[in-house]
Amino acid sequence: MSRARPRSISVPIVVSTITVVLTVALIVGWIVVISLNTSLGGAFWSNRGLLAGGIISLVIVMSVIVMFSVFLVREILEVRRQQTFIDSVTHELKSPLASIKLCLDTLVRGELSDDQRENLRRMMLTDVERLSVFMDDILEASRIAHGRRTQLWTAVSIPTLVHRCVEGVQKRYSLDESSVRVETPADLTITTDPTALETVLKNLLDNAVKYSPSPPRISVSVRPASEGQVAIEVTDQGIGIARTNLKRIFRRFYRVASDEVYSRSGTGLGLYVVAALVRNLGGTIEAYSEGLQHGASLRVRLPLGVASAEAAL
Repeated sequence: MSRARPRSISVPIVVSTITVVLTVALIVGWIVVISLNTSLGGAFWSNRGLLAGGIISLVIVMSVIVMFSVFLVREILEVRRQQTFIDSVTHELKSPLASIKLCLDTLVRGELSDDQRENLRRMMLTDVERLSVFMDDILEASRIAHGRRTQLWTAVSIPTLVHRCVEGVQKRYSLDESSVRVETPADLTITTDPTALETVLKNLLDNAVKYSPSPPRISVSVRPASEGQVAIEVTDQGIGIARTNLKRIFRRFYRVASDEVYSRSGTGLGLYVVAALVRNLGGTIEAYSEGLQHGASLRVRLPLGVASAEAAL
């Protein structure tokens, strides 16, 4: 796995400084050349030579300016995404903490029945689980970004893993068993990193529930694919994804600029983590949607064996 390096601003600064110096040198140089050419009656350099040299110099300067502008725009967008992420993190932390504090304040009352205390305890456990999942996503994203994640390859039973992830999301969101339909071969086993694959499935299921109306209707389909691969597809009937955003949703900190998206909790890290883990497992991931309000499908293809995965890294 390649190690991601933080982007440095020294390169654009050096390039822009060189461009400024080059521009000043060109201006001074062309003044001298034109003066000499004029004083010598055009014998110093032909008019075509002056024109060609001026055009080439202008193209070089403009190219560097355009490159610097593109870099600057990208950095501005990155800062905006990070600011959005910080706002989302603040919200994601405050909501469950406020809920836990309220439950604790309520528990000190002596008139509560045993059932009421049990309900409060379950509420706090749910909030703690939400915080735990949230922090896991942040830590996973940090490990991926800095290339610190290690992998342990082993044989994994796909049906067992899928059903465990489905039961976890149903418990976390208090869903009935009919909310998630699973189709998977009974004896499908692949060699992969079980922790990474479980994180992928949990995030895909969590994402499907989060952006679906209540009660959600989600399907998980697992089937052998061609070229020694397995295909895993998570489909929902939720708010859908505009075609222009089908690839953008896998960017770090990216959230679709929509009231329906912002009304739901999220940081823009879940699908980024999923895409990075899938790539590290030697697979691919794609998003499909017929458009807004038409649901979405996230399709993952992974190699069946560790040899194929290592060749893809």
